[in-house]
Amino acid sequence: MSDATPSPIVHLDVDARAARGRGARQNVPRSAHATWFPATDRPDPVELIAGQEISRVPELLPIRHERMLATPFTFYRGAAILMSADLATQPDTGLRVQACGDAHLANFGGFMAPDRRIVFDMNDFDETNPGPFEWDVKRLVTSFELASRENGLDPKVGRKIVVNTARAYREAMIDFAGTGNLALWYDRLDVEQVIARWASQVSPAVLARFQRNVGKAQAKNSLKALDKLTEVVDGEHRIKSDPPLVVPARELGTDTAALVSWLHERFRVYRHSLQPDRRHLLEGYRIVDVARKVVGVGSVGTRCWIILLLGRDEQDPLFIQVKEANESVLEPYAGHSGYASHGQRVVEGQRLLQSASDILLGWTKAVGIDGVEREFYLRQLWDGKLSPAYETMEPEQLRVFGELCGITLARGHARSGDRVAIAAYLGTGDTFDQAVANFAVAYAEQNNRDYEAMTEAVRSGRLAPLPAT
Repeated sequence: MSDATPSPIVHLDVDARAARGRGARQNVPRSAHATWFPATDRPDPVELIAGQEISRVPELLPIRHERMLATPFTFYRGAAILMSADLATQPDTGLRVQACGDAHLANFGGFMAPDRRIVFDMNDFDETNPGPFEWDVKRLVTSFELASRENGLDPKVGRKIVVNTARAYREAMIDFAGTGNLALWYDRLDVEQVIARWASQVSPAVLARFQRNVGKAQAKNSLKALDKLTEVVDGEHRIKSDPPLVVPARELGTDTAALVSWLHERFRVYRHSLQPDRRHLLEGYRIVDVARKVVGVGSVGTRCWIILLLGRDEQDPLFIQVKEANESVLEPYAGHSGYASHGQRVVEGQRLLQSASDILLGWTKAVGIDGVEREFYLRQLWDGKLSPAYETMEPEQLRVFGELCGITLARGHARSGDRVAIAAYLGTGDTFDQAVANFAVAYAEQNNRDYEAMTEAVRSGRLAPLPAT
């Protein structure tokens, strides 16, 4: 055991922190964020995507390609690795935060906080890692540029939405810079706050639809999952088979007993990553069934499982999702997270960024029955999830949604980075907002070129073909 004394924490005063932020403008002027030109030695986008797929489940790759190639925006959702490589070629501010790593608009939404109220926050952290704050902002605003195009909005309307999203981030960061540490940590956006603040900015029909969706989310719990995902076989609940999206362990064609035993053991190890009180809670549940489940867009092909547990009786279910955690797309360019496992990287990053996290969020790693060591994180499968239906959003909705995302991203960055320095860098004018909006237009075109390249790679057989119809 080392006897080395940890380095003391340096506490700069507010003026020094603000000066650091303004000083960063000398290296990267805010207007410099407007440009995007691919590097002359830019990697082949298809090669980067194929490299990600080497360790994935081969029979699931056609599903991944089908989901990615549905539209240019769904491609963007699955191609975070390309944007990370591209952003790394640009000068960065040096103002680092715990970055989400994949801060596109579909990774924001609602879920149940531990006090059982629905909050709005980021909800995907597979790629989280320390990195420059502007990487997340650029990924977010580009997603709104792409969504605006996909929804057929006039380019001028789309630009206003993108600029407004950046402005919301900047102004929120300025507000957070003047907030005390504990007040910032307790800050969150409840659904009731969202309605109170933005209801007057949308039509009555839009507001009514949102309130109906909130009601549906509140009912989206483990009992609802039990009804939808299981059936009773020989008096016992079993996860329904829906191949290839949901395949119970008993149908995977491997040594089922060995697989189930391995998952049981991993679950026991995972419990030790939880606080003792939550570990005690979990010990009151028994594992009933296990299945492989395909999730997301970019995650398709990674090893993801769902575990059905029962507590007091048949009407006390709990579904836990076990999701494989691989290297963040940011790590090759922004540096290692500092954690011993990628599962822990995801969990600790989520806790830093989110205002309220799942009480059962934890991690584990182990050598699988195939002899390969893999890392995982675990969380509740359904817990009041409210997902944005961005495809059907009218301009007013998309604008409000952009504000929500911008404020939420700023809060996560303010919690994990130097909010005073970042706010000073951004300033009170709209220079940064307009610059990243210009970047979003240019990078959306790059995304479309990469989308076409992947489309051709699938068509030619360079990548796995789409599922047979």
